[in-house]
Amino acid sequence: MKRIVLEDFAGRWRLSRRILDRRGRMTGRFEGLAAFTPDGAGLRYGETGTLRLGAARPVQATRSYLWRAEGEGIAVFFEDGRPFHAFSADMAEARHDCAPDVYLVRYGFGDWPVWSARWRVRGPAKDYVMLGLYRPEPA
Repeated sequence: MKRIVLEDFAGRWRLSRRILDRRGRMTGRFEGLAAFTPDGAGLRYGETGTLRLGAARPVQATRSYLWRAEGEGIAVFFEDGRPFHAFSADMAEARHDCAPDVYLVRYGFGDWPVWSARWRVRGPAKDYVMLGLYRPEPA
């Protein structure tokens, strides 16, 4: 398997995310675009698209993170610089504790350049799984 490094993510990706909210007993879907753009210290991740959750009206949704090379892996930070999680192609799982909630992520790079991120989130008011699939955006 190819060794994945931060620079491999640079560019635009088609993003499709499925959501299973066990607590709310609903499913959802996000369809949009994710872009990794240079920001001097690494890459800025930004996504924008349409979120459909249960019977609610579709809404425009955005999200932004900072990705940085760190040792043999990648550290992900919230947009304001607070640490979120870190991973590598060899250790593609991470945990983020946001008491009282726990966020577990598993990245999949076996079909690179198509890759995935599977989130499992649990807490007193949360119980959901999100599976995001990223495909390179044609030039």
